[in-house]
Amino acid sequence: MVREPPSSEKEKAENDWRRGASAFRLPPMSDLPQPEVIITHESDLDGFVSGHLLQRLAGKLFDADVPLQAWNYDNWERRRLREKSAWVCDLNFTKRMDREEWLIVDHHATDVTPEKCRLVHDTTKSASLLCYELCREHGLGSDTLDRLVHLTNVGDLFLTEDSDFQTSLDYGGLVKQYLFWNLQKLTGGNLESLMDHPLLEVVTTRRRVENPLGLAYAKLRMVRLSEEVGLVEVPVGDTNAVVHQLLDDAATPYPVLMSLVVRARVVSVSLRSRNG
Repeated sequence: MVREPPSSEKEKAENDWRRGASAFRLPPMSDLPQPEVIITHESDLDGFVSGHLLQRLAGKLFDADVPLQAWNYDNWERRRLREKSAWVCDLNFTKRMDREEWLIVDHHATDVTPEKCRLVHDTTKSASLLCYELCREHGLGSDTLDRLVHLTNVGDLFLTEDSDFQTSLDYGGLVKQYLFWNLQKLTGGNLESLMDHPLLEVVTTRRRVENPLGLAYAKLRMVRLSEEVGLVEVPVGDTNAVVHQLLDDAATPYPVLMSLVVRARVVSVSLRSRNG
């Protein structure tokens, strides 16, 4: 029997969750449902690490090899939710995911209040850190994973003041440059093997060469969309890092910069600003 928190305590927890200040968990994480599938975001290191951490946790709790799926946002929004039970991480929590026997672990802002699912949510932590906290509750921590999750958290939240920020971007480049399933094949899903991986040398070299080229190109070709928003194109290099540098160095008159990518008639837009 799960004890309901007093109304004042529950109301405080709900208010904290709405502000993204803390994780509001219903019911306790010691009573996780056994998933038919684990679903994660395919496009970045946070999705890669968090998905594999949940797969490892499911193996520990249920002695089962639960399949892992990775989706981009466009295809995920079109995917039918057929499973009775699933664990989902690093994908924005929406109403259609609020299902009995579903666990959602995420850090993106949402205006949906959980009523049926089990939600672990905190906008101040990456999905990887939230998943790792669950793993550590069940004895699945290690010094190597501590380091990897820290780097993933710094890069995904873009914590520029952290001394490991640049290193974290290089680790993030592993998924961006070599793609989710290629990296999964190379590592066999062994997260520890990502630490000091030989491909990091390639990622670091590309960053040093490509980012300055992308920055120079973007500076000369910004397009005014309004007084507040400028459009930038970054043909080479890490777009997020280049746009951040444009804003940080005050190399643009616009407080908000927009970049876009067109793939198969789908336009993906990213907005960044000096104010977050």
